Amino acid sequence: MTHKDSRCYKYIRSISLWVSLTLACFSYSQENDLITKAQELVYSNPDESLKIAEHLLNTSQDLEQIVASNLLIARAQIIKGDYHESVIHAFDKNNLSESISVNIQIELNLLKAQLLRLIYLDKQAQYFIEKGEKLLKKMPQSAYKDLTQYLIKLEEINTNIERRNSEKAITLIENTESEFRAFLKTNSTEKRAILLAKERAYNNLSNYDSAEVYIEKTLNLINASQINNLYQKALIYKELGYLQLQKKEFSKSEESLFIASRYAEIIDNPILLMEINRDLSINYLASGQNIKHKVFNDKYLTLNTEVERTEQLAVNTLYTMLSNQEEDDLIDERQTHSNYLYLLVAGFIGALFIGGYVVLKGEARKKRHKEIINYLEVIRNSDIKTKPIKKAKPKRIAIPEETEQLILSKLKRFETSKKFLNKDISLAVLAGQFDTNTKYLSGVINKHYDDNFNTFINKLRVNYIIDKLKNDSNYINYKISFLAEESGYSSHSSFATVFKSIIGMSPVTFIKMIQKERDQLKKKTTS
Repeated sequence: MTHKDSRCYKYIRSISLWVSLTLACFSYSQENDLITKAQELVYSNPDESLKIAEHLLNTSQDLEQIVASNLLIARAQIIKGDYHESVIHAFDKNNLSESISVNIQIELNLLKAQLLRLIYLDKQAQYFIEKGEKLLKKMPQSAYKDLTQYLIKLEEINTNIERRNSEKAITLIENTESEFRAFLKTNSTEKRAILLAKERAYNNLSNYDSAEVYIEKTLNLINASQINNLYQKALIYKELGYLQLQKKEFSKSEESLFIASRYAEIIDNPILLMEINRDLSINYLASGQNIKHKVFNDKYLTLNTEVERTEQLAVNTLYTMLSNQEEDDLIDERQTHSNYLYLLVAGFIGALFIGGYVVLKGEARKKRHKEIINYLEVIRNSDIKTKPIKKAKPKRIAIPEETEQLILSKLKRFETSKKFLNKDISLAVLAGQFDTNTKYLSGVINKHYDDNFNTFINKLRVNYIIDKLKNDSNYINYKISFLAEESGYSSHSSFATVFKSIIGMSPVTFIKMIQKERDQLKKKTTS
């Protein structure tokens, strides 16, 4: 080869190298553009976002983009309510690499925490929150750091709301609003999220006026937004419909829930649809539209079965994946260890996650196991055996015999009516209806029922709702707040306190007991 030929060869080789690098950069840039597009679509068109992310997952050779694609798919599947598929991609082995950027590692830990919260694995969710916080401490102050710190706070708030720690949630919300005041002024999406959380907390506490204020603010922000976030719209209208249901605004509630249903159908989220159909079912029952109630209650029950199956599948898959990952790590690090150790470690992890799931979902059942056994006879008998309460005998007042018998006969008629469900009923009101005075009425109740007036009314109300739970299969599917309203109480907490004081267990435990008894009866009948 001549000197001229050698120079020519080197020139051609350098051009080829330059072209290859240019094409590689162009390809990488295209993939980044696709990821950005998929991120923009995830809340409005999760199916399209999934197609893009799955394409990148199958074609990309870059680990960072593979992990980013897994993250996108996991997030889109949460939007679609498919926690099983989300688990598969969130806990993919590729995501464990420490070579991926800190930003993506933090986002992965936050997404895992959210996913675990949704399948009731709160302790495990907290573990990933703490991992994310440790990574975040290493980063300099920036807009991204502010956003991530805010999202961590929001995750804690949502956990407390969903576990009915609403007063604690409100305190956390107020502290977060104060800490991130400047940040929330320029980030409307995040502001919507915290306003919606505030509405849910006040709704849980039956503070409907405050809840209405915050749902209106949330609606104004979502309507002013240029981003078509269908997932958040479905959540907002679902919450609005539920709030209106609590306020007995049945027509408005129906309209809001149907709007929420349309958005939930577009993103194909069975969990949202289940909750919407449940609220529509309660709406129609409360407004006396029994045919519609049955239609939507059947839809709710069908979706509820599907959702429970998917959640359990997600937990089982998570256990299997983590067990396999742990086994692989042990094989790499300790080749000489026996298979027995692998199985022991895998079993420990399985017990940790499955055990956490079972404990959280069935904590009340486990705590009340002994009480359930003692009270199984409750649903077999027509009369409710109340807890014996030691109390001092009140001093009896002298009541004319004729007056006493007249008041007693009126009380018997009162028991068979439903007037005791009236929230405004009081000793003075009932005495007025009986054309007597409060001393005589109180004295007759003390003498013949061995109770004061409040306990007398509470027992009638609790017996009434228990009769409904025993004889109407629909009632065991209703929220405790609805049962409270139905039996004459103004709040979930007051109803639960009274119910437990009389029956000896919470309404939730009692309902589970009835369901268990019915299931056992069905098995005996079919066998």
